[in-house]
Amino acid sequence: MRVIEFFSGIGGMHFALKECNLENFEVVLAVDINTVANAVYRHFFPSTNLRDLNILSLSPEQFDAYRPDILLMSPPCQPFTRNGLVKDINDERTKPLLHIIENLIPKSESLKYILVENVKGFESSLARDKLVTTLSQSGFTYREFLLSPVHFGICNSRLRYYLLAKKKPLDFAISLQNDIITENNWDDKLCSRVKQVSDVLSESETELEEYLINDKQLLKGGKALDIVTKNSKRSCCFTRSYSSYLCGTGSVYSSLCEENIKEIINDNDNNLEVLKSLKLRFFTPAEVAKFMCFPVSDFPVSKKKAYQLLGNSINVYVVSRLLCLLLPKNF
Repeated sequence: MRVIEFFSGIGGMHFALKECNLENFEVVLAVDINTVANAVYRHFFPSTNLRDLNILSLSPEQFDAYRPDILLMSPPCQPFTRNGLVKDINDERTKPLLHIIENLIPKSESLKYILVENVKGFESSLARDKLVTTLSQSGFTYREFLLSPVHFGICNSRLRYYLLAKKKPLDFAISLQNDIITENNWDDKLCSRVKQVSDVLSESETELEEYLINDKQLLKGGKALDIVTKNSKRSCCFTRSYSSYLCGTGSVYSSLCEENIKEIINDNDNNLEVLKSLKLRFFTPAEVAKFMCFPVSDFPVSKKKAYQLLGNSINVYVVSRLLCLLLPKNF
């Protein structure tokens, strides 16, 4: 099976393929314009044909020359996220996706399988409407889902839109409704899941002082933080702004027990010393990667860049499960 990976980032889709224990595949082309992300991708997959390329410059003939069986993509989410301007197809960042929809998919003779990931909100976009219209006209059957790692027993919220498509006469082996798939639908034999926060923690807390939340940040947003402990079975979605901003970018960690944290917060009148007693820190990039089920932790970039790249990436386990559903069992 020959795979093309568009908007390849740090290789989340590639890792997901490997998590499926599928040996008979080759990523014949990976494409992204983010040079920092490409450096990380090359670090993990040095032999893959990765190109710093604007997808708009790729013609249908060039695309089909790779004879792809599978297309995996996670297009830019900013045109569709509720925190943005929601410019949809009028956003410049949507143009590469529209090129794929209008020019590459319809004219490909070899393409049989497609997986798309994006943020919640994409399902109600004009871009999505164009995508499913093209798929139907090009002879594909498809299924759509809104899924979060929590539906698979992973203690991290990251609700995302997914689309699976197969070229007819291929079809899905089981009847699927266009809604949430729960963890009970899966034969769970692949990677170990992160069931509570302790599953991701670094071994030594004493070496993590650089991740402590500083005084200025504590005073500004201490009361609005989502604090988790080692026994927590939940955490918030980590975004590309994690560590740069506090509110809404992801959970922070305290080594104290939940009872002590509640007591301190209830007695707190925004006193700095009281807030500091919580011993709050950001999760490290390696820990965030574990929440997102990446099998690696060594990112050859700065902490800030690692957070940004992970915030733009996928949950490897969730995508691996979807790929196992999409691809034939005798792959």
